[in-house]
Amino acid sequence: MQQRGRLEEDDDDLEEEHVTKIYYCSRTHSQLSQFVREVQKSPFGKDTRLVSLGSRQNLCVNEEVRRLGALPLINDRCMEMQKNKHEKKSDEESEGKKRRASRTVCPFYSYEQMQFLRDEVLVEVKDIEQLVALGRETKACPYYGSRYAIPAAQLVVLPYQMLLHEPTRSAAGIKLKDQVVIIDEAHNLIDTITCIHSVEVSGAQLCCAHSQLSQYMERYRKRLKAKNLMYIKQILYLLERFVAMLGGNVNQNPSCQAVSQTGTVLKSINDFLFQSQIDNINLFKVQRYCEKSLISRKLFGFVERYGGPGTAVKTNKENQKLAGLQNFLLTLQQGSDKEGAPQIPPVEAENDQLRTASPLMQIEGFLSALTNANQDGRVILSRQGTVGQSSLKFLLLNPAVHFAKVVEECRAVIIAGGTMQPVADFREQLLSCAGMDPARVVEFSCGHVIPPENILPIILCSGPSNQQLEFTYQTRDLPQMMDETGRILCNLCNVVPGGVVCFFPSYEYEKQVYAHWEKTGLLTRLATKKKIFQEPKKANQVEQVLVEYAKCIKRCSQAGGQMTGALLLSVVGGKMSEGINFSDDLGRCVIMVGMPYPNIKSPELQEKMTWLDKTMPRAAGEAPSRVLIENLCMKAVNQSIGRAIRHQKDFASILLLDHRYTRPAIFNKLPQWIRDRTQVKPAFGSAFAELRKVRTCILCTATKTVSHCTHLYFSQTFTLE
Repeated sequence: MQQRGRLEEDDDDLEEEHVTKIYYCSRTHSQLSQFVREVQKSPFGKDTRLVSLGSRQNLCVNEEVRRLGALPLINDRCMEMQKNKHEKKSDEESEGKKRRASRTVCPFYSYEQMQFLRDEVLVEVKDIEQLVALGRETKACPYYGSRYAIPAAQLVVLPYQMLLHEPTRSAAGIKLKDQVVIIDEAHNLIDTITCIHSVEVSGAQLCCAHSQLSQYMERYRKRLKAKNLMYIKQILYLLERFVAMLGGNVNQNPSCQAVSQTGTVLKSINDFLFQSQIDNINLFKVQRYCEKSLISRKLFGFVERYGGPGTAVKTNKENQKLAGLQNFLLTLQQGSDKEGAPQIPPVEAENDQLRTASPLMQIEGFLSALTNANQDGRVILSRQGTVGQSSLKFLLLNPAVHFAKVVEECRAVIIAGGTMQPVADFREQLLSCAGMDPARVVEFSCGHVIPPENILPIILCSGPSNQQLEFTYQTRDLPQMMDETGRILCNLCNVVPGGVVCFFPSYEYEKQVYAHWEKTGLLTRLATKKKIFQEPKKANQVEQVLVEYAKCIKRCSQAGGQMTGALLLSVVGGKMSEGINFSDDLGRCVIMVGMPYPNIKSPELQEKMTWLDKTMPRAAGEAPSRVLIENLCMKAVNQSIGRAIRHQKDFASILLLDHRYTRPAIFNKLPQWIRDRTQVKPAFGSAFAELRKVRTCILCTATKTVSHCTHLYFSQTFTLE
């Protein structure tokens, strides 16, 4: 009776009326924490009911579950523990088997304690770290306790994904009807929506799921209802056909099946369904079965319990091939602890942890994506080497179909960011395609708080030896272009104190230029004035490089010797082109080498360009696909060069090394506060003279300290009222 009473209280709580509120979402956990700290410091901090939402990975306080590491594993174990709390043992679990750890209940999932945590959250503003600490102290789950606080909260802080993905939004209890939504750091909003609703599954995942589901069906065949058995057989057939589309067989080891015709093929959703011979299956019903039955979570528990060597089930006549598949599945489960194990290809080894969580969960996302309208997406078949390395990917072409639901429900939506230029993409791809009335869209942009003399943007058309700067794919690999870039950097490093950050279009080109400079001795000349750092590809090494970079600049500033600072070679779109603040001496000069156009040979981008040309009107005589390419390039440029100016008293110079920046279509896509102050220099001499003036100013006014101010003062917003 007590348990029933609690469940009824749960239901009552879910029906609690939502007060009018603001949903504030941003891209990263650190950005959200920063926003919460600003609210705490504001005059409204004590009177605002604020709740922070996050994933189980960020909010779980059960150490046994946290140790699992991977988010899918944490989600599966959490759901399993919840089920154990509210359900009796099923027949499958009461066969005299010893109760396993996976059948335990979570001690933090207590209704009374979570209600207490909810009240504490609403009384005082807390960021995620403080919320987790409170959860440990009160023995209550912060993940579910924070959700209980949503109806009464006035301000809900959450990541992009929770707001923009409808199933996640619904599961969290987020109701947008007549509420206000603020989407901050929205420069990559279109890409975020596309990525959230695009799903990729590998051949190894498909084969693994087929084997696991086959064993599950064989073990419980006599206990499964006829309808459930039918759906499981349909899922098995779908998996079989998907692997066949990749040129493989589900009954063979995918890492040993070579693909005869490698390459990438794009298909419409309807063509894919017909060619894979699954057009006669109702995917909506299969999707509903997966949601209601929780088959992927049951499968995870089944594999966890019966995944030993003695549980191989023969599902057809090819026993020898199946034995090989069972061995393969065992290597997936056991090989994640052995890095570089010879039997697992490196590409697959990275995904071992994800696959052992429940490959069917990822596949459910792919099946759901196939229910999109035919014109809104494409299926990409990527056949690479072996079936295991090959993949199927659903690519969303029209992000507006998902964003429209947010816009329709809300009272107002504010799309804000520090570097929103160029803004045409937001108007056309998101708002117009979502059926938004142009009269409802209000655009607001403000200038920067820094005085005009604190920034010196220069477009440089030629280098010291009068070599024209044009870094196209055809010319950028020429030795004379790399030499000219090196000479420009040498001259700049002689006059610019502190840190210089140089952005290259790609990791490959940065490595190529670095190797060329090393060969010609130019690197040695650069190293006499600046210690050289390179951006690492691995995310876990970025922090260490930044710490050493900052220490070097501070040390040189205090020592006052021949070495004047550091030079950081970075990559556009890399770890340091977004979210990193090169304030004060960390970034006295930012250099952009060439124009970072995306790879137009990419099948995904080509399909997006074709779709835009078919669905969008021409703007000022330019094809929508051409506008897209330029916008992608300039968004990346604006994000990178915006790393330097971070607060009111900051100052820096910005060099754009390519004469193509002077073209009106490109020049007008720079942020207005940079565009209004930009100087075009046909020759290097006049540009160098301007930079020397800045140095004189720096020597007169700069305080030689390295600070880390992270406030943004420039913003551009779209408001939908």
